Amino acid sequence: MDWDKLRIFHAVAEAGSLTRAADTLRLSQSAMSRQISALEETLSTTLFHRHARGLLLTEQGELLFATTIAICSRLDSAVARLRDSQDKIFGELRVTSSVDFGTLWLAPRLESLYRAAPRIKIDLILEQRVLDLTMREADIAIRMKEPSQADLIRRKLMSAQMRLYATRSYLRTCGEPRNEEDLADHRIICQGGSRPPDSITQRFVDRIFTGNISSYLTVNNYYGVLQAVQHHLGIGVLPDYLEKHCPDLKPILADLHSEDIPVYLAYPLELRDSKRIRVFREFVLTEAGIKP
Repeated sequence: MDWDKLRIFHAVAEAGSLTRAADTLRLSQSAMSRQISALEETLSTTLFHRHARGLLLTEQGELLFATTIAICSRLDSAVARLRDSQDKIFGELRVTSSVDFGTLWLAPRLESLYRAAPRIKIDLILEQRVLDLTMREADIAIRMKEPSQADLIRRKLMSAQMRLYATRSYLRTCGEPRNEEDLADHRIICQGGSRPPDSITQRFVDRIFTGNISSYLTVNNYYGVLQAVQHHLGIGVLPDYLEKHCPDLKPILADLHSEDIPVYLAYPLELRDSKRIRVFREFVLTEAGIKP
């Protein structure tokens, strides 16, 4: 099988367009089209449905694309191992986390990682979707629950809790609640959007709103909630792992908090000897107060 043709097929299938794939590979569309046609002739099958809006994979194309994805994953792993065979730690490390944890906990601490490994390149992928580490959508993940994927090394970092916070300026102006009933006299700021009804965070928010809350503000991520709280708009429902980097916030009603939310570090078993994985793991464990 011609690897150049497979590489071009993979790029076109991933982009869904000859134009975008040609830009990525810096080849002409006509040259790529000829290579795809030659591959289809070799395999005696049609790989793409062609239409005005782009290219769609046929059933046979989907099968071949799944194979090229697996090949690329293995090649990425091999490249990572080759780079890690050298003494110095350098190269790209793709780190995935939720938007909230990555923004409020991880990003503010990265300075110490760069001090330990100044030549490392971090590609920080913050999204709620759980990326597939075994397919190398990312190299290492921090997740707000224990990973269920097979062939992953996992380590618990901490347990987080949702609590109530406000600025001291807000509390001087509006008064500090002494019990849950007092929350009815304050604006509550919390994350909105869709959450499983039985999630730990949702159960805590539901408890807060059992009172007759007079005003509220919902934001679709915790960074927005934090900004609103820091601008003295009310009392916010926020994770307690932000306390270290937000000394301007004061916890409200210390006995009122959610159940524990576990936070895990995970990475593929095949990367266990990676120097980049090791330095990131040690950095995260140290920041979480765990001896590496």
